[in-house]
Amino acid sequence: MPVPHPIGPPKGGAVGLYTVIGVKLAKGLLFLMAALGIYSLLGDDLAAEFEKVLVLLRQNPDHGVWAMVAAKLDSLTPTGVASLALGSLLYAVLLFVESLGLSWRCGWAVWLAIGETAFFIPLEVIELVRVFRLGVAVLLVANAAIVWYLTRNRRRLLPTG
Repeated sequence: MPVPHPIGPPKGGAVGLYTVIGVKLAKGLLFLMAALGIYSLLGDDLAAEFEKVLVLLRQNPDHGVWAMVAAKLDSLTPTGVASLALGSLLYAVLLFVESLGLSWRCGWAVWLAIGETAFFIPLEVIELVRVFRLGVAVLLVANAAIVWYLTRNRRRLLPTG
């Protein structure tokens, strides 16, 4: 019968694993900041706030894509904005839990990270087929690398009994 491993940070190095943990933590922080930012805009004129950000970034707010995004923001209700903030917050929590589990080398966290990361691969492929964008291509390669690494090394990364 395998002996359960003690909870705590792993001993020994696994640079790939720590890279994956770092990526997950960075994404978690990004989604947490997005959730807080979205929630802070509750009740504001989202299209006007979006236009301010575009001007700050030196983008043309009347450009086709940005105008379409502004129109979508105009149609969001306060409930929709709150739901968007809640969704971002929940995804941030998932990423933080994954990161903690991976840092402690818990088996469930490896499988959770594989499933969560693999979920986005088909969506990214569909997006690239529709229109090629370098950012989406980079995300696709990064997500595929994370899934490959965790799947290939899952037994080595987990503690043995």
